Amino acid sequence: VNARTLLWLAARGGYKAVVKPLLETGKVDVDSKDKNSQTPLSWTAKHGHEAIVKLLLGTGKADVHSKDKDGRTPLSWAAE
Repeated sequence: VNARTLLWLAARGGYKAVVKPLLETGKVDVDSKDKNSQTPLSWTAKHGHEAIVKLLLGTGKADVHSKDKDGRTPLSWAAE
């Protein structure tokens, strides 16, 4: 298990207490993509994990314009 995997697992589970220290290390890629080309920001926006979305955006490194395999952005998922 690496930092990328931990970030994904924690973000998907909505575990703010795990995501925050991972992001603070500066050693995780907040824009890593899964098999559907979704980033942690896209996934958490899609599933309503608002606290995690705020943490990811707070890094200043999350690409808000990143598109998944269906051409969807984090904002388009959040708007649903």
